[in-house]
Amino acid sequence: MTASPMTQQQIAPSPAMRLRSRSTLVLTLATVAGLMMFVWPLLLVPDPAAAEVAPPFLFLALLPVLVLVVLVELTEGGMDAKTLAMLGVLTAINAALRSLGAGLAGVELVFFLLVLSGRAFGAGFGFVLGCTSLFASALLTSGVGPWLPYQMLCAAWIGLGAGLLPRNVKGRPEIAMLVLYGIFCAYAFGLLMNLSSWPYALGIEVPGHTGSLSFVPGAPLLENLHRFGIYTLLTSTGGWDTGRAITNSVAIVVLGPAILATLRRAGRRASYGPVSSAPHEPR
Repeated sequence: MTASPMTQQQIAPSPAMRLRSRSTLVLTLATVAGLMMFVWPLLLVPDPAAAEVAPPFLFLALLPVLVLVVLVELTEGGMDAKTLAMLGVLTAINAALRSLGAGLAGVELVFFLLVLSGRAFGAGFGFVLGCTSLFASALLTSGVGPWLPYQMLCAAWIGLGAGLLPRNVKGRPEIAMLVLYGIFCAYAFGLLMNLSSWPYALGIEVPGHTGSLSFVPGAPLLENLHRFGIYTLLTSTGGWDTGRAITNSVAIVVLGPAILATLRRAGRRASYGPVSSAPHEPR
């Protein structure tokens, strides 16, 4: 028996924050610029005659502006009171969840809800929620520092990617897809955050490895990538990143179906899509 269009719409409600063509363009440009801010030390050859290297300080100033521009573009004309209320509730929950895992290696509960929310409410909502969640949690845990804009951008990409996953996958295959995505995000987040700080760390020595793993300005790209790969593998992948991947997987498998159903039901009741003709749903 074929489901009616209304039934299918209730299963997959419209995004809470629609991406217009201009929003998509701004988001794409910001993503490319953000990636460049992570990888620029690997691509630039410094001038030996220069007394100081300006790009690190320039990027630290530009990255918050970049995030702010995208947030303004996404929310301008695309966020009503119901969307704002949902964003505020999920931001508060995510900020509280992150504080529960503070100090425990790899136990970070902020990402699984971000993945589920981006899946339920769309890519634009996921991007904004990633930014607001990390910002609110940083204020709550006194984690404000030069690393915060990088964390916000990485979390925003996680929410964005969740909203861009194939929409026609439902049921157990959907949960399996989200688990795989959560694992990917756990390692990608750790890798990018390592890349944001590694070029500025001097004299890196790792027990069990001979030689320095520090970034060498002007060295061949593959040589620096080799150092960075070993550095990440020995310091992050086997501990924090794997713990984060396990946390994401367990949380999505155990809580994912119920939370997805709750979020989608909340989206239908808030009428993010054209559901005015839908029959009244019993409480």
